[in-house]
Amino acid sequence: MVKHVILWNLKDEYTPEEKAAIRAGIKEGLEGLAGKIPGLVDIKVYLPTLPTSTADVMLDSTFETAEALAVYAKHPLHVAVADGKVRPYTKTRACLDFEV
Repeated sequence: MVKHVILWNLKDEYTPEEKAAIRAGIKEGLEGLAGKIPGLVDIKVYLPTLPTSTADVMLDSTFETAEALAVYAKHPLHVAVADGKVRPYTKTRACLDFEV
């Protein structure tokens, strides 16, 4: 199994209300990929609730193999979510992939 964890920060120009809507859209879009991409075992998006958080959104996903993660990265459904709900609104991205 392979874990794929992403932390994003949203662009500063958004109001708190806009950021809440953007975060909700990211969560809905990415979690909506469950069961639709081969090799994707689990996908969850976490939105920070504690003021000690230094990131706005966290993706925690699990894949059968590293190859399955590579397929996910280029899969049209994932690319549509990334291009429509994530990339336009984020300023930073940190990724950690590892075997479990």
